[in-house]
Amino acid sequence: MVVLGAGIIGVSVAIHLQKRGRSVLLVDKRRPGEETSFGNAGLIQREGVYPYGFPHDFGALLRYALNNTIDAHYHMAALPKLAPFLFQYWMHSRPAQHEAIARLYAPLIEHSVTEHMALAEAAGSTHLIRPTGWMKVFRSEKSMERQLRDAEHVKSDFGVNFVALDTKGVAEREPHLKVELKGGIHWTDPAAIFDPYHLVLSYVELFEKLGGAVAAGDAKTLEQTADGWRLQTEKGPVDAKDVVVALGPWADAVTKALGYKFPLAVKRGYHMHYKPEGNAVLNRPTLDFERGYFLAPMAKGIRLTTGAEFADRDAPKSPVQLQRAEPIAKAFFPLGERVDPEPWMGMRPCTPDMMPIIGRAPRHKGLWFSFGHAHHGMTLGPVTGRLVAEMIIGEPTLIDPKPYRPERFTG
Repeated sequence: MVVLGAGIIGVSVAIHLQKRGRSVLLVDKRRPGEETSFGNAGLIQREGVYPYGFPHDFGALLRYALNNTIDAHYHMAALPKLAPFLFQYWMHSRPAQHEAIARLYAPLIEHSVTEHMALAEAAGSTHLIRPTGWMKVFRSEKSMERQLRDAEHVKSDFGVNFVALDTKGVAEREPHLKVELKGGIHWTDPAAIFDPYHLVLSYVELFEKLGGAVAAGDAKTLEQTADGWRLQTEKGPVDAKDVVVALGPWADAVTKALGYKFPLAVKRGYHMHYKPEGNAVLNRPTLDFERGYFLAPMAKGIRLTTGAEFADRDAPKSPVQLQRAEPIAKAFFPLGERVDPEPWMGMRPCTPDMMPIIGRAPRHKGLWFSFGHAHHGMTLGPVTGRLVAEMIIGEPTLIDPKPYRPERFTG
């Protein structure tokens, strides 16, 4: 069978199918792990039971409308096209709806760390996953109090652990921060990935050791045949009974051609690496909450990541959020010179109800979908891979896949 897309989702699906006796070809236009999976914040977000919603706070909406923040930016020209998605996203983000979505989403998140560790152990790459958790730190007591209430709610309802920190507690954990903060929240159950790209590559090596193969190919050449599916690759035409579409932001290359109109949008994001100055060390990923940027210690240096950019998927880079964040981040932590020659940009594939699309294609035999993981692609790759493989093979599934079924958008 064929898996289209060699990011963390597709690679994980391919591994779990290969482990279950299927002969799998993993196909992508680029080499594995070079798109969205390359540039994330490197978190396995065990605490992330509430997917990232659209703000309903009037102050936040007004702030975003000015279009000068780090955590959100939009291209004016893209708004007419994005408006239907944004409206549905806003509707699903209302408190009652968001709460209901969290109940459906939590089972996926619950297995995120354990399923990653299972693959990392098999791949010999556990050294790339660190049990440090991550911190959210605050410049104002008001923000901290509100976030602590939310954290208590997540802990009581979903069993996720955190430590509330005062000013001294933050300084003890991260002594090289240069700003005196009111406090923070240290989520202790998540894990931090020291090198997301090489973690994905280690999973690809595991897939190949299991007998899987990787090839370059264009998903747009996929066509249905009498016996299944055919795809053109660098190795020539490939026929397969089953195909899994795990193309993330480019899933529409297949789905639209086959008549599926999923409300899939893209949130773009940027990162840059910096050398720390002197002997400065960042011990764990840290979010400067009020300013809206994220710092994470990586193999290449300290990675500064920005929030969401709403734009046409294929529009040229516009790393204005990174430009806004850099001086603030340098005043927050001793970042030195840039390491990368230019900012990296990636794209998160998002649905309006903030949950991925996972399951059998409603109108085509032997076609399966696995995309739309938004901010949690790296987090949910291995558990999604297991779930998809179990569904295809016909095994009992680790969790109930019904909440993520494609039919919720196709009728």
